[in-house]
Amino acid sequence: MKFILGKKIGMTQIFDNSNNVVPVTLIKAGPCFVVQIKDKEKDGYEAVQIGFEEIKDKKVKKPQKGHFKKYGLEKNYRYLKEFSSKDFKSGDEINVSLFNNGEIVRVSGISKGKGFQGVVKRHGFKGAPASHGTKHNLRAPGSIGSAFPERVFKGKRMAGRMGSDRITVSGLEIVNIDEKDNLLAIKGAIPGKEGTLLEIIVTKEIEKVKEEKQENLIADLEKQEAEAKDKKEEIKK
Repeated sequence: MKFILGKKIGMTQIFDNSNNVVPVTLIKAGPCFVVQIKDKEKDGYEAVQIGFEEIKDKKVKKPQKGHFKKYGLEKNYRYLKEFSSKDFKSGDEINVSLFNNGEIVRVSGISKGKGFQGVVKRHGFKGAPASHGTKHNLRAPGSIGSAFPERVFKGKRMAGRMGSDRITVSGLEIVNIDEKDNLLAIKGAIPGKEGTLLEIIVTKEIEKVKEEKQENLIADLEKQEAEAKDKKEEIKK
């Protein structure tokens, strides 16, 4: 299982080999370092804890410093996250060289906060008609209940805080990798603003992607052959 932590830089576009424009999100990914290995005997589950983004000693609290020193790490890290894996040991480096172009990933992050919003923006309500006597009521929510049961049901769609939710986007493709600057270019949009912490997990490795492409190509060729055969039989009739 491949995984890494990174920070969103922003969106741009690149050209593929066929000169088609591909919208991509740039991510400053890693380098991350394995801090702790968790096992079933001691912790009750198996996981790898990794650290990302070095910070100065004066910004780290004593318990955190002790945690890093316990596992033989001289540097301190701002972010610690756990992933389910057994393939690493404490002190190992995780960087973008582990990934390959064409691999499919799942990316999780916190979406942009939009503050307190009304029902039109938050839930897509249509709003009141703009004419025929409507006054000061264009974007109002309307009725929220009736005489019975004399309360508002839980989950009623109303105005409130919007955004700042954990969002996961699956099925994204790695388009380009820059090992020198630790950059990943991932096709499509990714949640969050510039500087949002992202968790990137590979769901389909390059070998599986190639196999699926080959299977799809064979299936398409067989379909074309079958269609051509049917056409020849129709012409003969």
